[in-house]
Amino acid sequence: MATDPALAANPLANQPVRASKGEGGALGKTGFAWAVFEWARNPYYILIVIYIFAPYFARDIIGADLLASGALDGLPPDKALAAANAQGQATIASVTKWAGFIAAMTAPFLGAALDRGGPLKPILGLFLGSIVICSSMLWFAMPGGQGLGVGTIMALLVIAYVSYTYSEVTHNAMLSVAGEPKRLAMISGLGLGLGNGAATLIFLAIAMLFVLPATTGWPFATPQFGVDLAKFEHARLAGPICAAWLALFSIPFFLNARDPGVPGASWPKAFREGAASVWRTLRAASQYRQLMKFLVARMFYADAMAALLALGAVYVALFLGWDFLEMLCYAIFASACAFAGGIFGGWLENRIGVKRALVVEILAMVATGLVQLSITQESLFLGLVENREVWAGPVFPTLSDIVYLSLISVVAVTATASISSGRTMLVTLAPPGRSGEFFGLYAIAGTITVWMGPLLVEQFTLWSGDQRVGMVSINLLFFIGLGVLLTVRMPERTT
Repeated sequence: MATDPALAANPLANQPVRASKGEGGALGKTGFAWAVFEWARNPYYILIVIYIFAPYFARDIIGADLLASGALDGLPPDKALAAANAQGQATIASVTKWAGFIAAMTAPFLGAALDRGGPLKPILGLFLGSIVICSSMLWFAMPGGQGLGVGTIMALLVIAYVSYTYSEVTHNAMLSVAGEPKRLAMISGLGLGLGNGAATLIFLAIAMLFVLPATTGWPFATPQFGVDLAKFEHARLAGPICAAWLALFSIPFFLNARDPGVPGASWPKAFREGAASVWRTLRAASQYRQLMKFLVARMFYADAMAALLALGAVYVALFLGWDFLEMLCYAIFASACAFAGGIFGGWLENRIGVKRALVVEILAMVATGLVQLSITQESLFLGLVENREVWAGPVFPTLSDIVYLSLISVVAVTATASISSGRTMLVTLAPPGRSGEFFGLYAIAGTITVWMGPLLVEQFTLWSGDQRVGMVSINLLFFIGLGVLLTVRMPERTT
């Protein structure tokens, strides 16, 4: 029997290939249903992992409990506080490390199985249920040894983080059938925009209902619904709010999104074949050289972006001294800009192509990050402009505050746009019918090197004695990723 030369050249070609094209655009029934999923899910990551719960857990549970234990009584107050904060940060880092490790080691196998198994919606429902349960339980995370123990809280965060990653791989595997190929960029961008828009609305609700009434007596005389800020209920509520939001707003997705899964397919067989396929994919990487080069590029630029976003908040706290209300306003503003970033990314990809769009987005992050590092409480642009008070309001009273806040808009837009462009580029380069498998590798590329950015910042800071020099070192990862990205050859655009 003759052997198909395509099969001989490509060891993955004998695997079952499923339909990979959809119909309609971002506002079509299936495209909008795919995008609205991120409106439901993304607030969990933005509120719990980034802005509200993680800082609360680190500072007001880990740090405060350590100070109250008396273990640091022999230290001066400022050093004791620094040690307590460091322990809080180390605990959050441990959660992220273990969650990232578990997800990185398993996500590719999940993705490969998704390309071969039955309907994806039931699997996705399991992951979302895990997030809802874990998020709801965070209400019981209280300081002073009350409620859940530290180990239990960490376990809930790890489980939810891994489930979030799994849900992302599963959801991304459904992108190829969400709409027409030429419309996928806008569908992907709309999803990211909606996710950040939802987070913005929740931030505004927390500010208007709880924080502003407690601090300014406006727009209500007291926090609503009996929320007590002294008991950190505004921070603890973030968990149940995200859980309810996810459960409610994921319904349109499950009703209307197109599922590429094959009814009746065997999941055990899919996982066996998927595991074998991952190893074949890695061994046959030369058959997908452009895709693998993109994943290597993403490994570097995504790590740099994550370090820039995370450590940028530390820079704000250290040099500009923003308080909790200012940080909440910062989160609202950044999330609102990120909404625009999702739309902007899809628009830019359609205008200049996904690769050029990603290059522009990376360069914009680098340039804006460098300008941000030139701002202190005393001056702007490395001392060229003296800082001064521009108004007597409760937040952002100085020129440095306002300029830095405006630069955050550029970072938020381009960072979100780069996520959208990365997903579109993966779909463009992946073999037809195997987007789930390669989105698993895409997840690894974004998590396996998360230590590089913080390590560079630490070493350059110690070497120079200047924290801003340490932050500049992040750009080494950006430039390595950009250099590899420029070598990727894209297929010709089709109309």
